[in-house]
Amino acid sequence: MSEFLPTTKREVEERGWDALDVIIISGDAYVDHPAFGHAVVARLIEAEGYRVAIVPQPNWRDDLRDFKKLGAPRLFFGISSGCMDPMVNHYTAAKRKRSTDAYTPGGEAGFRPDYAATVYAQILKDLYPETPVVIGGIEGSLRRVTHYDYWSDGLKPSILAESGADLLIYGMGEQPLREILRLLNRGVPFSSLKTIPQTAFLQPASSPPPKNKQWESFELASHEQCLRDKKAFARNFKYIEQESNKQFGRRLLQRVGEQLLVVNPPYQTMREAEVDASFDLPYVRQPHPKYKKRGAIPAFEMIKFSVNMHRGCFGGCSFCTISAHQGKMIASRSKKSIMNEVEQITQMPDFKGFISDLGGPSGNMYKMKGKVQSICDRCVSPSCIHPTICHNLDMDHQPLLDIYRSASAHPRVKKAFVSSGIRYDMLVRSSEEEAKANHCDEYIEELVVNHVSGRLKIAPEHTSDSVLKLMRKPSFKFFDAFKEKFERFNAKAGLKQQLIPYFISSHPGSQLEDMADLACKTKDAGFQLEQVQDFTPTPMTVATVIYYSGYDPYTLKKVPTARSEREKKDQHRFFFWYKRENTDWIRRALHRLKRPDLLEKLLEKKPASSEGDSARHKRRAQKRDVRSKRR
Repeated sequence: MSEFLPTTKREVEERGWDALDVIIISGDAYVDHPAFGHAVVARLIEAEGYRVAIVPQPNWRDDLRDFKKLGAPRLFFGISSGCMDPMVNHYTAAKRKRSTDAYTPGGEAGFRPDYAATVYAQILKDLYPETPVVIGGIEGSLRRVTHYDYWSDGLKPSILAESGADLLIYGMGEQPLREILRLLNRGVPFSSLKTIPQTAFLQPASSPPPKNKQWESFELASHEQCLRDKKAFARNFKYIEQESNKQFGRRLLQRVGEQLLVVNPPYQTMREAEVDASFDLPYVRQPHPKYKKRGAIPAFEMIKFSVNMHRGCFGGCSFCTISAHQGKMIASRSKKSIMNEVEQITQMPDFKGFISDLGGPSGNMYKMKGKVQSICDRCVSPSCIHPTICHNLDMDHQPLLDIYRSASAHPRVKKAFVSSGIRYDMLVRSSEEEAKANHCDEYIEELVVNHVSGRLKIAPEHTSDSVLKLMRKPSFKFFDAFKEKFERFNAKAGLKQQLIPYFISSHPGSQLEDMADLACKTKDAGFQLEQVQDFTPTPMTVATVIYYSGYDPYTLKKVPTARSEREKKDQHRFFFWYKRENTDWIRRALHRLKRPDLLEKLLEKKPASSEGDSARHKRRAQKRDVRSKRR
């Protein structure tokens, strides 16, 4: 088993190193596992032949000794604030401070600052002004241009402007990072790294952007224009999203005061061999031993026996940040790489025979891509399955079935579960002929019979067609169609498993009447909802742009949105129509909306049928007979 990467000066010296090439600052505790970005980046740097160390969760409130203990690296500092945006990590949708942090030993909160990447970068630039600082990770990806920040309730410029960092890597960083390292190794000055795809930087606005004959440039509305005009901010997002999802995008330019933000277009989707190389690095697959006395790291405990089979998501949901960071196109691992990881998991000392998840950002997109790549290369749609499934999408589930069955056949695996959310609409929207060719029913049956741990979680998100359209989600009728198949295959196998749907309240476009309709439809389907949440605006999503600006960035039409605390609370109440404390309020709200039909469906008890009354009287009489005999 390989060693952990060094985190202290003593560990550096034990390797015989007198200096470091790169130092990674992480907002998460150090877990040497491919699910943790800091470990992936550091292992890649190591594989390229450089000396790298990790400083996890440095203390930013004392004398800054954690930032000083390893000195300055020869090449650059790299910063990732963690696997989650730190503001989402710290605060609920109601902006209440969370009491736990899943990426810290013992789940303890308070080990990273708000806006962590900016705080870390400012400290490093103050301590080591001559050493380049590179920001990456999800916080960098989501905040690379002017963005709405829910927690300060205002627009912020690119994170580069506030942090003082020299370069930003957005998206999954292996490709740009390798190129940076190779150019630096050839003696190219860091200040000249201006034409690497999937990077961003600031330069004086008076200077033209670096020449690149292969790239066209497109200028966005400036940060100052966005501050003045919400419609300009909304319009920007359409271009940002489209260029980010292209295989051959344009370079984006944006004025920020006296500076010019330059966002180079992304790399093309990683090939299978590249993805494998990242997952096959020599991870220890455990948290650093220094955390043993502090308790388990909840996020690691959740994924330690799981396998991530691909990156990216072509769903394009309006409220989701996956494509903004991982991309729209699917980058899949080989079966060999996946099965090697299954084997590694089965060798772990506390493995009990259960793989917790064979999945990815979406559970059933493995190996799916365009049938004709040239069509994908010209595509600007943010989703391959909304509003309809693209005719060019190969959504054959056979490769996924092969992985499921192979993992389940491993002699040390008792059960391999699928706990990643699946796109159920892909399984029920095709014609009968297409569904057969794509092994849709075969997939559902295999999933239900062999890979569900009693409860399958899926995400219809809403029931209103108008809201679902804004969400870029399918009509609720497809949920009903999937539910029917789920129940049929359960019955066939003699199982009694549950379907657990996720829903969101207060999403842009959702109004009280829509939530009342949601409550009625889910009640009719037999659900008392558990998995529900209030919409949380996060940077770099369509829904967040609508929430702040009031405009749909693609149509520039106004969209009604619940913004006040009371409006959000009122929508949320409809999830829990069955709770007594909500009954009177719901009755008043539906009277106010002039929807007595919904009131009757939701709250009014139907009179018992004569058959029901008869059966009830018969049971009561039997109980009386039993009691009299006992006397």
